[in-house]
Amino acid sequence: MRTLVESNASASLTIPGTELDEPGLSTPESRAVAASGDVMLLIPARAPAARAAVHAQGDDLTAVMEITDVAPVSVPHRIRGRGWVAGWLTAVAGSERAAAARLLAQRHPAGPVPGPGWTLLRLEVGEAYTDDLWGAAQVEPDEFTAASPDPLARHEAELLQHLAASHGTQLRSLCVLLGDRGNSCGTWRQVVPLGLDRFGLRVRFCAGEHCFDARFDFPEPVRDVTELRRAMRHLFEAAAVEE
Repeated sequence: MRTLVESNASASLTIPGTELDEPGLSTPESRAVAASGDVMLLIPARAPAARAAVHAQGDDLTAVMEITDVAPVSVPHRIRGRGWVAGWLTAVAGSERAAAARLLAQRHPAGPVPGPGWTLLRLEVGEAYTDDLWGAAQVEPDEFTAASPDPLARHEAELLQHLAASHGTQLRSLCVLLGDRGNSCGTWRQVVPLGLDRFGLRVRFCAGEHCFDARFDFPEPVRDVTELRRAMRHLFEAAAVEE
């Protein structure tokens, strides 16, 4: 959930129970999680959620941020999951704006800079829920605050695209590691890398409309791209041995 919130996946803010409760009306341009666990958001000042937060009294404005995670490669059924963060929405106070702006700049160096036309908001997390390839789960605020985003998240899109474009043969070879399913390796017409994190690689095998996902775990969690290269080499070598 923490990785999803700090990713570049598309997100929208809604204000339940009001005329502003329409997905897509308020789309954060960038977001980051502060040490407190609050989610800092930069959205256009004209957005309904921004106007509502600026005029809200105290912390009485509840909001829901929905995040949709779409695979960065062409694959059937591209939506990998969704996440929802519900809590209290407020405008960032003047004394805290500089710190919030720095945090957003660190996470999104190429993103827009807070200034005229933009509003900085704080979403205090009350509850969070995720439903993705790994299952569905509710996340408590203290768990969310204590968690860290996956170290590969910032590079996942380009890494998956590189694997899909340049390592198709090696990806197909992973089929031999699937036990009984490996006996039908030749039937899978499309083999696409679907997800990548510090624990392993998820690949989608498809033959027509029939698809299934396989998870290939690394020997140990990786901490950066350098360790990822070693883990991928180990994985491909293991497949070559089985062949």
